[in-house]
Amino acid sequence: MTEINYMTQGNVTMPALDEALVRDWIVEVAQRHGQRVGCLTYVFCDDEYILQTNREFLGHDYYTDIITFDYTNSRHIAGDMVISLDTVRTNAEGLDVPYETELMRVIIHGVLHLCGINDKGPGEREIMEQHENDALSILPENVFQK
Repeated sequence: MTEINYMTQGNVTMPALDEALVRDWIVEVAQRHGQRVGCLTYVFCDDEYILQTNREFLGHDYYTDIITFDYTNSRHIAGDMVISLDTVRTNAEGLDVPYETELMRVIIHGVLHLCGINDKGPGEREIMEQHENDALSILPENVFQK
């Protein structure tokens, strides 16, 4: 059973996502990678919250856009994804892309990790980016509620 939850931590406002469209998109992307979606939780936060999470759970002392906690079993991908909306905004500005596009890239980045795609080894970043771009190419245009 697919269940996708959204919550906030820190000083952020919940993104105005059309949750049904986002769910269907995530399910489609997972299916294209031979996976089924179980329970996913997105925690939207600020930079300070993700830094604290990075220190506490990974021993890393730096900001990042997403941390993915993988609870996947043999039948369904599952996990918690902590996303810093501050870093997403900074990255969008640095890459000169719309904030909404960058947010959706990060949202699917976590799903791709749960599907088994890595981005830390030699050449893996480029592979991840291609999968992100493929996923974004099927993203419905109206996932953000106006």
